[in-house]
Amino acid sequence: MGRTPIVLGIETSCDETAAAVVARTADGQGSILSSVVRSQWEQHRPYGGVVPEIAARAHVECLDEIIASALSEAGIGFDDLSGVAATAGPGLIGGLLVGLTAAKAIALVHGLPLIAVNHLEAHALTAGLTEGLKPPYVLLLVSGGHTQLLLIEDVGQYVRLGTTIDDALGEAFDKTAKLLGLPQPGGPSVEKAARSGRADRFALPRPMLGRAEPHFSFAGLKTAVRHAAQAAAPLDDQAIADLCASFEQAVVATVVDRTRTALRIARNRAAVDVLVVAGGVAANQRLRAGLSDLASREGVRLSIPPIALCTDNAAMVAWAGAEHLARHDTSALDFAARARWPLDADATPVIGSGRLGTKA
Repeated sequence: MGRTPIVLGIETSCDETAAAVVARTADGQGSILSSVVRSQWEQHRPYGGVVPEIAARAHVECLDEIIASALSEAGIGFDDLSGVAATAGPGLIGGLLVGLTAAKAIALVHGLPLIAVNHLEAHALTAGLTEGLKPPYVLLLVSGGHTQLLLIEDVGQYVRLGTTIDDALGEAFDKTAKLLGLPQPGGPSVEKAARSGRADRFALPRPMLGRAEPHFSFAGLKTAVRHAAQAAAPLDDQAIADLCASFEQAVVATVVDRTRTALRIARNRAAVDVLVVAGGVAANQRLRAGLSDLASREGVRLSIPPIALCTDNAAMVAWAGAEHLARHDTSALDFAARARWPLDADATPVIGSGRLGTKA
């Protein structure tokens, strides 16, 4: 009997530099041997958002150290690895090049298989690592760069049910926080302020509510927040809290409605009884409560990975790599990083921002 495959994962698609080591048994059970994540928020905070060149340079400066820490924490060396996986897209191209190039070098020097991982797929498969969950299931992915609803039919088989036609939900949180003078990252700041706010003070729209296709739109909601803030100026702490609570309530109502529609569409294609939620916005407690209530009403189980595995991390990348390695699906050393890389390449492009037919 051979040894349990062990995969090193590398994540550099945005503003987290991460490396992790994951093991996958022959029956498909996973375990995290190490997971190291270094955030760059302090470097980007003065600019109110992620600066791509700063992000890429920060990855270069610390990635070797992060990889060494992950291997040390796992108690292994390169010779113990069965493969090396790295996020190859979608994301900021400069950061992707740093991580993918490092993975190629490790694979070449140590004679290891390379697995180029789609960042969205890594999120999609995380529940398999944390719960041993097997497809089919519906995934709601809500992060700073992506907002999508997908039917996960199997590893490598994904059907996009809905996507955002403009901004990602995490981006809407960040821009709302910036508008109201709250610190970045915006999601936790808005959620914290909303706890002491009145959600009924400001009447904000619920974009796309009731539409037949489970797409999202958050640009109009952001505009409505700006208009409400201007009308209520000058804003005191209570007004800011009320705006945050009203914004959060509108978001939850919209996401719950869109997810309900996606679940019903998915059930016409597969025997779906689980809703998986991933991405950094999945940490929001009001959203979790709304989705938990939806799951109960729809008769499905709600699965949300631990918060540390909802945000960008390398354990999910290593796990996606391990799943592909188990299927003998590896990548050539000339695999090119991709700023845009849809999970469902056959999905009809969505007219909106002009980028979502490819990225989302």
